[in-house]
Amino acid sequence: MGLNKSWIESANAAESQFPLNNLPYGVFLDEDGAGSPCVAIGDMIVDLGVLEDEGLIDAGGEDPVFDVPFLNEFMDLGKDAWAEVRARLTDLLAEGGDDALSGNSDLLEAALIAQADVQMGMPFVVGEYTDFYAGRNHATNVGIMFRGKENALPPNWLHIPIGYNGRASTVVVSGTDFHRPNGQLKGPNDAVPSFGPCKRLDIELEMGAVVGTGSAMGKPVSVAEADEMIFGYVLLNDWSARDIQAWEYQPLGPFQAKAFATTISPWVVPKAALEPFRCSTPEREFELLPYLQEPGPMLYNIDLEVALAPEGKDETVISRTNYNEMYYSSAQQLAHHASGGCEMSTGDLLGSGTISGVEKDQRGALLEITWAGAEPIELESGESRTFLEDGDTVTLRGACKGDGFTIGFGDCTGKILPAVKFP
Repeated sequence: MGLNKSWIESANAAESQFPLNNLPYGVFLDEDGAGSPCVAIGDMIVDLGVLEDEGLIDAGGEDPVFDVPFLNEFMDLGKDAWAEVRARLTDLLAEGGDDALSGNSDLLEAALIAQADVQMGMPFVVGEYTDFYAGRNHATNVGIMFRGKENALPPNWLHIPIGYNGRASTVVVSGTDFHRPNGQLKGPNDAVPSFGPCKRLDIELEMGAVVGTGSAMGKPVSVAEADEMIFGYVLLNDWSARDIQAWEYQPLGPFQAKAFATTISPWVVPKAALEPFRCSTPEREFELLPYLQEPGPMLYNIDLEVALAPEGKDETVISRTNYNEMYYSSAQQLAHHASGGCEMSTGDLLGSGTISGVEKDQRGALLEITWAGAEPIELESGESRTFLEDGDTVTLRGACKGDGFTIGFGDCTGKILPAVKFP
């Protein structure tokens, strides 16, 4: 599959993240901070509310879905509506397609906006957030650190997508700065814990699956059905306070150590744009139970990287890996989530778990890259890092590479501010 050409020339460049093949959905903010749904095309965005008002797209019939500052109402319509809107937008933006937009100067001025001139907001209202632990290399590395090589993977890991329920309230869009978390800390030689700023602040390179259509309470879904429920994917950084986590996580798992911030990219890349890049999960040591077996390829070939920039200095790429390293797909995770009767809803967000390759420079967390702080990394600025310092900015990037085109997600960026003094 090659590049689909657009009359918007910037979309036809091989390095553009947003060719006509992509058409990711987001929400841009106007001068008053009000949000409007849009799609990205080249270096421009198209205001979907304007197109809907003009009757050029019609997703919800008599009930408009692009007149609200989030994508949830559109996502809730389901896969047929997603396909119809995508086909219509492709026709309106394609070279030689319907000129109802390209041939109307007044409409062009209202609907087409330079990305450089707008700020992006949260693309959807997050219903619930669940984070998984589904990357084998990451789970193995962490297990070796804390349990030894012989017991690296928990006994259930090769049979079940392990996860925990996170906090939707602190999922934020790229570009949102946040404070270093405070929490209880207890060193190995401390008799009792203390309270204060996290000293081992970390990243987790993940993909996030966005649930478009939900399921009823008590109703399991198959992996194939789960795949059809997924609207699209975002980059996701599940920031982690490793020292707070070490003290609190037994016996129930992460709590405050994972609740202070989770950053997502501003663009939701629709599943349709990723279809040419599908790939299979790895071979299994144990056959999965029937409800988790996949009818076909459910992962995607997405190149990923992590860059770290000290305040006021150039960034250093500290990791490069690929989403195809995952052991469980998002469709499997969603099917497992619903298998016990949990209701899944429009806007639910599923974190893939940390994505790490085999080599050191392919690891998706500083905990792994620096081996719990024992092996500091050197930055191009001349500084070294074991974990994140105040003022550091971390950027995740991801892209599928096609024949003469790129499917990108936009940057997923966050900056660390000093901890709030408390109490």
